[in-house]
Amino acid sequence: MQYEPTLSRDELIHFATQQYFGNVDAKNMAATLDCFHDEALFCVQTDFTRHSGKGEIQRMFEDFFGAYETIIHRDFVCTVDEANGRISASFVAELHDADGQVTLLHNTNFWRLRPDGQGGAKFQEVYVYMSGANVLT
Repeated sequence: MQYEPTLSRDELIHFATQQYFGNVDAKNMAATLDCFHDEALFCVQTDFTRHSGKGEIQRMFEDFFGAYETIIHRDFVCTVDEANGRISASFVAELHDADGQVTLLHNTNFWRLRPDGQGGAKFQEVYVYMSGANVLT
C-alpha cells in the first residue's frame, strides 16, 4: 500500500540520517522511538529477525544501546523515492563496546514512511541488510 507523500527529498534524507540515526547515535530512546508509528515493522532481513510494534522495537534498541559505549552511523549514500515516501541508505555503522572492541558494519536500510497526521511522517516499515552478525536482536 502506498501512502500520500508528505516529505520532500531533502526532508526524507534529513529524517533518516539526522533525526533517526542522529538520535540512535545519541542513544536518545524517546526521540528514536518517535520516528516510528505505533504499529511499525522493523526487520533485519539478513538474520530473518522481525520486531513488530513500538514495544518490540524499544526492547531491541534498549539491548542495542546497552551493548555499545559509542554508536556512529556515517558515510551515507541515499536513494530517495520522494513520490512514494521511501528512502534507502547505504552506510557504515561503527560500534565501540566497553572493552574497546570496534565492530564495523556496511549496511543498507530501506524505509517506508507513512504520514503522521500532523504534516510529517514516521517509519511504517524498516528493512535492514547487515554485512555482519545481527546487532539488533
